[in-house]
Amino acid sequence: MSAVLWPLVVLPLGVGAVLAVTGPRYDRRIPAAAVTAALATLGLAVAAAVTRPAVSAPLFAGMDAGLAVDGLSAVMVVTVAAVTTAVLAFAAGEFGADGDRGRFFGLMLVFSGAMLVTVTATTLPLLLMAWEVMGATSWALIGYWWRRPEKAAAADVAFLTTRTADLGMYVAAGAALAGGVTTLRLDSLPQALSPWPHVITAGIVLAALGKSAQLPFSFWLSRAMEGPSPVSALLHSATMVAAGAYLLLRLEPLLAATGWAGPLVSWFGVVTALALGVVAAAQTDLKQLLAASTSAQIGFIVLAAGSHGVAGGTTQLVAHAATKSGLFLAAGAWLTALGTERLPALRGAARAYPLVGAAFTVGALTLAGLPPLSLWAAKDEVLAAARSEGTGLYVVGLAAAAVAAVYSVKALWYVTRPLPPDPRPLPRGPRPLLPDSRPAPPGPGALPPDPGAGYDSERRRTRRRTARTTPVPLLGLTSAAAVLGVLALPGPASWLRSLLGAEGEPSPEAWELALSAGVALAVAGLVRRWASRPAPVPRAAVRCARNWLFLERTAQLTVVRPVLALARALAVVDDRVIDGAVRQTARGGLAAARLARRLDDGGVDAAVRAVASGARTLGRAARRPQTGLLHQYYAQAAAGFAVLVLIILSVR
Repeated sequence: MSAVLWPLVVLPLGVGAVLAVTGPRYDRRIPAAAVTAALATLGLAVAAAVTRPAVSAPLFAGMDAGLAVDGLSAVMVVTVAAVTTAVLAFAAGEFGADGDRGRFFGLMLVFSGAMLVTVTATTLPLLLMAWEVMGATSWALIGYWWRRPEKAAAADVAFLTTRTADLGMYVAAGAALAGGVTTLRLDSLPQALSPWPHVITAGIVLAALGKSAQLPFSFWLSRAMEGPSPVSALLHSATMVAAGAYLLLRLEPLLAATGWAGPLVSWFGVVTALALGVVAAAQTDLKQLLAASTSAQIGFIVLAAGSHGVAGGTTQLVAHAATKSGLFLAAGAWLTALGTERLPALRGAARAYPLVGAAFTVGALTLAGLPPLSLWAAKDEVLAAARSEGTGLYVVGLAAAAVAAVYSVKALWYVTRPLPPDPRPLPRGPRPLLPDSRPAPPGPGALPPDPGAGYDSERRRTRRRTARTTPVPLLGLTSAAAVLGVLALPGPASWLRSLLGAEGEPSPEAWELALSAGVALAVAGLVRRWASRPAPVPRAAVRCARNWLFLERTAQLTVVRPVLALARALAVVDDRVIDGAVRQTARGGLAAARLARRLDDGGVDAAVRAVASGARTLGRAARRPQTGLLHQYYAQAAAGFAVLVLIILSVR
């Protein structure tokens, strides 16, 4: 069985590492190699889901690096591999040759491999390693155009925000060791000695909320939209943003064991679903709308994990992955063709590009929760679990589902509007040229130059056509988004619960399905009717929502600035107190050395010189009688005896 599992994680990691360091010489072959590796990984993922392998290898003393495919990870490995394949196939034609293809496709594969390790890891050390690789590669992908300061800054914000939350994983690992879980197996964490399970749970929840862009960490997802569209489609559908929610689903027994963690996680998820849904509804940029809706939709998965609805959360995760990756790819196709992501400028885009428009329409209606599409049934699975925990959770969740219909239909209304009868050309003058844009002649059926006000506002000289690689992955993801709702039907739902070991979880009642469908249809109809005549909304509220509730500014005021102020204060203490004490000690040592030198030179050394001088004087005096004349020696002897006699006589 290990013959399947080891290649499943090694193949994307190895091929990605090789492609990342490949120079421009093989630039044309790199997309094909990356897509081939992704297809092979998908085949291995399907084989692993069928055979359910488990392997381990020694890592540290008493700890193993364990990998296993059970019911939940079987669903995840297939989802991750399928979305990766579709996104890379799309990027093979959309990603311009003037970019570093090796670095791009290599990092995408490494990121996918890290996610596969994350969802199959059975021990905390290996999970931490994959978690770190995923964070580092996401930083490199978001800041792919690193020569542009705003792109690098956005990557830094996303990385530092998630890294701050990731500290919880290290706290959890330390608490697990302190609680006696020396193997650090994930399924053994609830058995830690009291009170350490509470510390472990708090660390895991913190890391998961940060990685999944839940409140109060949601703002990093807005900055992550600075990356290429294929990066957004992969990172923010089935992989990075879903990783935290997956971890909460995986460790649902740990949440249940503490008592307080389940309700806390549920409320974090449902409030994020509602608040970020409002943020999405206020956006005028398509990618920002999709980003905010990602936080909102992941909030439903977090709600399911806290409400012990693992099957509903898994259905929501898979359906959202297919839906959101397809929507991001459609946004990327329009950006390449029209040079803009602004909703007012995308007026008529769905009519000008029917295939992309059809895919976007299905994805948007799925995101709105309209029946019989997948997210309608998936949300009801989640809401059924929430209702079993409390009516308040259900009501707020239903309100969040209604807001989902608002932002989805709003985006759809803009792109399906007819082209303006008198399109205004763009002002002449230089326009920003993104690194992956390149001029190309119009293709068959392409739009005329400057077909509407705002086109080419973000890219200059766009192609006015989509790439040849666009249809297959886009239609594949859209079809999956439409039909995955079958997992919520009685038969498939029972099979999924059996697969996940969640047979006792609640199912939605008929009235719940009818109520959510009626709410979604009513809200969609109202938005469609009133979109051209928007109701007056306070400017302050709109500004707050469009700026993502000022979460980033709040983080700067409450965290970043205090930390920097503390760092500056500590630097002053270090310079003036600690370093000053060291300098004063050094100065005292130098003064003592100078005093010792003076004592040595003026005292000890002077005494030594005096003794030496006296010895020399005595030596010279002793040499004077040594004349070599015999009669002088006799005289000296006589004088000596005379002196001796006088001494004796005087003593007596």
